[in-house]
Amino acid sequence: MIISSISDYREAARRRLPPFLYHYIDGGAYAEYTLGRNVADLSQIALRQRILRNVEALSLETTVLGQKLAMPLALSPVGLTGMYARRGEVQAASAAASRGVPFTLSTVSVCPIAEVQAASAAPIWFQLYVLKDRGFMKDALERAQAAGVTTLVFTVDMPVPGARYRDAHSGMSGPNAKLRQFTQAALHPQWAWDVGVKGKPHDLGNISAYRGSPTRLEDYIGWLGANFDPSIGWRDLEWIRDFWKGPMVIKGILDVEDARDAVRFGADGIVVSNHGGRQLDGVLSSARALPAIADAVKGDLAILADSGLRSGLDVVRMLALGADCCMMGRAFIYALAAAGEAGVANMLDLVAKEMRVAMALTGVKSIAEIDRSALVD
Repeated sequence: MIISSISDYREAARRRLPPFLYHYIDGGAYAEYTLGRNVADLSQIALRQRILRNVEALSLETTVLGQKLAMPLALSPVGLTGMYARRGEVQAASAAASRGVPFTLSTVSVCPIAEVQAASAAPIWFQLYVLKDRGFMKDALERAQAAGVTTLVFTVDMPVPGARYRDAHSGMSGPNAKLRQFTQAALHPQWAWDVGVKGKPHDLGNISAYRGSPTRLEDYIGWLGANFDPSIGWRDLEWIRDFWKGPMVIKGILDVEDARDAVRFGADGIVVSNHGGRQLDGVLSSARALPAIADAVKGDLAILADSGLRSGLDVVRMLALGADCCMMGRAFIYALAAAGEAGVANMLDLVAKEMRVAMALTGVKSIAEIDRSALVD
């Protein structure tokens, strides 16, 4: 099929993936209202079209968290990325490095930190969850620093997993899940050969490295439920801030007071995010939450934003709303599932092209110029 947008990659991924994997990445929590709002609210942000502004010397380059980026974008952490293409985290990290943007490795990746960083031509970022097993957290941080990871993204909006109805219907969880997954894989032979056969081992690489034995995918949901820590508070993060030598970003901020708490805590950045609509349904979209947060803490730390971005135009919208940088998760997974590393690289090229068009037609030549003056009130 012809690929000209992230929507095309989504359809290509739907065709190629077993349904349990497609719906796991495509779905959200409960009735998925917030999942829909993330996209719809961004699409309703109107930009000011300007003319005769001399935008010939246009640049997407920016600096975020002390790192120079080819454009203000990073790939979000996505669990089980290695199930969407053979050794998927390695392929995605390589594509990101080739396009000058960071790749963020999930705690619950298939490929372990050392494998991914060794294959990347640039330092990766690492995402860590709040877990009951502090020994695992310390081990993961040590492995990340030893591998040369530069930035820690600490996800705080998952003290308990969200209720994701699609997973039970698709076969990701629920009765006879393993049998349903095997049957679906058999009906998708291209994926079964590329990932199911050639992409082994299929386990949670970072957790297996700590435990010294494989943590299989069938243990994934149960392990998450048993290890997330609902008792966590800001004080519990202090040892991590003191231990980690690079920038530390708090991911999962939707409230102004939480953003101010992140400043008081000493975070280097925040990610305005509702976990892609996968946690609490009914909360604000990131696009709706972002302006008030930017008004409160802009300049005190780096503001990143994710959830709902499906184009370079959406990146420009988020920047105009107050973000310094954006993150994309589903978008790169669709591309990875459809065409591997080349798909992710092409997806990033599409985003860059769309950003350039949006910037040219709003009359701005640099990322620093993008602010609310680019919006129709």
